Amino acid sequence: MPSYAASVRAADPDHAAPLYSVSQLARQLGVTARTIRFYEDKNLITPQRAGTTRVYSHRDRARLVLILRGKRLGFSLREIKEFLDLYDADPQHQLQTLNLQNSVRKRITKLKEQRAAIEESLAELGEIDRQCAEALAKQAS
Repeated sequence: MPSYAASVRAADPDHAAPLYSVSQLARQLGVTARTIRFYEDKNLITPQRAGTTRVYSHRDRARLVLILRGKRLGFSLREIKEFLDLYDADPQHQLQTLNLQNSVRKRITKLKEQRAAIEESLAELGEIDRQCAEALAKQAS
């Protein structure tokens, strides 16, 4: 039995772009349908409706890929929404690219600060571990 998205495409021969059901899209992107609906609730994607069924376009899929990448890189949903909205507003994508570059540079700085804090914590924990080992060795002798 063909998917609902395939049925919609068959009913509209002028609509050549692929359409996806929420389960197809979730499976392809390795997320849950609930995750996709969450991003829809946050107005990051806007699927079409075929009756009561959500039907996702190639554009929705591309936006989801960008959302997931942005989340993986540590950007907030607010920042991701700004990037996506700028893409639609600026045909040359100059403002979007500049905004993205500024955000990426800030994120790099923050990650470097976190890395330094982690390295400092590891060194301190290593010293505590060494001191504990020495104390245990003295108690054993």
